[in-house]
Amino acid sequence: MKKVKSTLLSLLIAGSVINPVYATAMDSEDSSGNDGGQEKFRVYVEANKKSEKSTLKTQYSVRWELTENGFSTDMNEKQFEALQKNKNYTVTKVPIVTLDTIGLEDDSMVENETLDLVTSLRASQQIPWGIKAIYNNDTLTSTTGGSDINIAVLDTGVNTSHPDLVNNVEQCKDFTGATTPINNSCTDRNGHGTHVAGTALADGGSDQAGVYGVAPNADLWAYKVLLDSGSGYSDDIAAAIRHAADQATATGTKTIISMSLGSSANNSLISSAVNYAYSKGVLIVAAAGNSGYAQGTIGYPGALPNAIAVAALENVQQNGTYRVADYSSRGYISTAGDYVIQEGDIEISAPGSSVYSTWYNGGYNTISGTSMATPHVSGLAAKIWAENPSLSNTQLRSNLQARAQSVDIKGGYGAAIGDDYASGFGFARVQ
Repeated sequence: MKKVKSTLLSLLIAGSVINPVYATAMDSEDSSGNDGGQEKFRVYVEANKKSEKSTLKTQYSVRWELTENGFSTDMNEKQFEALQKNKNYTVTKVPIVTLDTIGLEDDSMVENETLDLVTSLRASQQIPWGIKAIYNNDTLTSTTGGSDINIAVLDTGVNTSHPDLVNNVEQCKDFTGATTPINNSCTDRNGHGTHVAGTALADGGSDQAGVYGVAPNADLWAYKVLLDSGSGYSDDIAAAIRHAADQATATGTKTIISMSLGSSANNSLISSAVNYAYSKGVLIVAAAGNSGYAQGTIGYPGALPNAIAVAALENVQQNGTYRVADYSSRGYISTAGDYVIQEGDIEISAPGSSVYSTWYNGGYNTISGTSMATPHVSGLAAKIWAENPSLSNTQLRSNLQARAQSVDIKGGYGAAIGDDYASGFGFARVQ
């Protein structure tokens, strides 16, 4: 496929604290401290009948139509309370979560302190340790693969002008600011999305002096679903998931959705969107979360049966011994060893600690978390799919499981058994 430059859940960086809240517009109150119930917030309305949905749509500005009888919109408290009393509708507030991260390494940003130096400063680690590990090759000098496979990165956006990413950009869309996706707009002012994209498919740049990702020939669909703060509304994310699936169907191309974001609670909007995309032949890869090492801590959407939950590995003393990081969320001990992926199970492990990749200012950065593990798996899936285009998304998933190898579990209970609660099927590699 020809490369064409086009231009609230939380990020799962190590150290994240994820606390669901309900977001409201920051309107000022009157002198009495009472805003009169006029502050607006995001809600999702589900009508009992399609005709009733049409009637209500005339009263509110529709943001996303995610189901046949439902849509999201903004309304104030008085409108919300009134609609709750109407038996023809079910109305709920759309949740948003916030991010408290300490995921940056001490040497962060040393590669590029000012934007003016972008053109002269290049990567100090062309092949980061995680890429070498997933290729199982310590002497690796470049990577290959992923041709004609789309990797949709749903995140804080992507710096599509980064020299190591610019050749791969096929779509760039913003789902956070309008009722329809804004084309050629996916500016990343956070860094997280650019970092994730680099691990999945960075191509080293035109001078081949930059960072390489797992599948540098894959096409990047950069979907901004999170605000610059690293949080976002679940309906925006659900809309992007469905849009990626519809785009894949319309173009007849194979697509992987990579989501390094999550929440402790299941959300019906996102879960139904994941199921929809999976039914359309899309592979969904999502971060497990950073709430380990207690069991039963995997976040959503990673915990969903139709998403691959990815655990984070660390390289012990840089000697090729890989262990599940303490912070990486765990599944349930009771389902370990059954070789069946159920809700709340880890499926695959990948490098997640001290991962070096592209950054939003055109430079590079090192951060940790299951966020960083996820694009390793997304890139690997793209590489395998390109080499085996006849595979369905379910067959590709089985392929990933089959090539996974057991790793050590650091902390918690027991040792890896091939389908354990911490590493899942294990560390899947190119060879």
